[in-house]
Amino acid sequence: MRILMVQTNPLVGDIPGNTNKLITAAKRGIDDYAADIIVFPELILTAYPPEDLLLRPSLDKRITAAIDEIKKAKLPAWLVVGYPGRDKGKLYNMLSIFYDGECLASYRKQHLPNYQVFDEKRYFTPGNEACVLEIKNVPVAFSICEDLWEEQPMQQAKLAGAKLMININGSPFHLNKIQDRQNIIKKRISESPMPVIYVNQVGAQDELVFDGASMAFDQSGKLCAMAPLFEEAMVPIDCSVNENGDLTLNQSDIIPAPSTQASIYQALVTGLRDYVNKNGFPGIVLGLSGGIDSALTLAIAVDALGAERAHAVMMPYAYTSEMSLEDARKEAMLLGVNYQVIPIEDIYNSFTQALSDEFKGCRPDITEQNIQARSRGVLLMAISNKKNLLVLTTGNKSELAVGYSTLYGDMAGGFDVLKDVPKMLVYELSRYRNSLGEVIPQRVIDRAPSAELAPGQVDEDNLPPYPELDQILELYIEEDQSAEDIINKGFAKETVEKVVRLVDINEHKRRQAPIGVRISKRGFGKDRRYPITSGWKLGH
Repeated sequence: MRILMVQTNPLVGDIPGNTNKLITAAKRGIDDYAADIIVFPELILTAYPPEDLLLRPSLDKRITAAIDEIKKAKLPAWLVVGYPGRDKGKLYNMLSIFYDGECLASYRKQHLPNYQVFDEKRYFTPGNEACVLEIKNVPVAFSICEDLWEEQPMQQAKLAGAKLMININGSPFHLNKIQDRQNIIKKRISESPMPVIYVNQVGAQDELVFDGASMAFDQSGKLCAMAPLFEEAMVPIDCSVNENGDLTLNQSDIIPAPSTQASIYQALVTGLRDYVNKNGFPGIVLGLSGGIDSALTLAIAVDALGAERAHAVMMPYAYTSEMSLEDARKEAMLLGVNYQVIPIEDIYNSFTQALSDEFKGCRPDITEQNIQARSRGVLLMAISNKKNLLVLTTGNKSELAVGYSTLYGDMAGGFDVLKDVPKMLVYELSRYRNSLGEVIPQRVIDRAPSAELAPGQVDEDNLPPYPELDQILELYIEEDQSAEDIINKGFAKETVEKVVRLVDINEHKRRQAPIGVRISKRGFGKDRRYPITSGWKLGH
């Protein structure tokens, strides 16, 4: 028996397109791989996650039409297809197995995740029964994603006589996710011994990135096959049955997982590429300041889209150093992008002149700094409107956390590649990218970070040193620890209280920030939902 894992990149909501892609892949699986069982990811017909598209009145009609197309294809292989299906008025996250135009069996997902970025209980009713189908004399069980993270579905399948578990997934990437999955699968196998085929979606959907990494494990928990990360792939697995009826998986290709920095970088590239391409933008534009955040963002954009689709604009003012001008020019040249310099002094002066009566008697303060940032935002949005380019903002997670950014200024745009990337990781990723070929001038990495909105300004004038800041932010945001708990870990009380207060009072800014790629277990956006108006006090 040959099982084919089809790791594919569907488009959310494009049910006809996803169905056509599925049928095309299945035909190739039969013709090129002689596959007996062809396995697609979770909710492949809608792609994952479809969110409130599941509430649309025409959903059932569209899904029925898609299933009719699969049946009409009459393909001579067992196709494992995930989709949202309704029965007696209730919607289920389900899969069906089709062979030669017939639906042979169906399974309803039993465990609906409702944490982090998942809210399946909003849409689906849980199932409660195992699905075991005999294929070529092998009793094969089926389950969906979260079912593998709980003990009961595997045990239920084992009791029903299953000799193999096929699990389909829409599992997004975050740091160390592959190891988490492998540990869970091995644990399930140790409890209910049988091989497991794990097939995952690949590609990006808004802020989520799906890394693929589809896998096969034998009955002892040994990894027998693994698909590449962040790529569409078809991976065949050959199986044989011994005299006891137990299934043996033959060793297949195992694509080694890249390093942590490489995985994150590929996730960022994938997230940006799919957001731009799936939304039909011809390219991107960003402000290239000579600093490290915009430098890394531009490098990712070129790797995702190609230099010909990237437009960088340096917008200097009186406080912009010659070093920044030189470094921005050098990076644009190294990457080969369209590069323009548009000074903002006249624009800034026009704004301040128009406001001169309003500001009479007021001393200069952060307002004037924000006018500089907003002048740049106006220029970038104008270029976006005229050329239909997506504006990339360049703020990192550390800055967004504490509000070190300007609404309608450097936060004006459609996508923030570094939104979930802390500042110290920005440095790591920049060094990693340069290890593949230098595109970020070393001086950009070495110099002290500065917004250059005031004479001699550096970030640490207003913030704790980034190594300390990032540790506090990780404890507070990703681990939900209290200020008191963080102080007890050895951080200064004054520093912790300042950082926590900045995080809390800047929720209104983050609500207005563009979306960006999620790489952590707790990113801003779908993951972390705090009220803007709140009387919550610091403490336990």
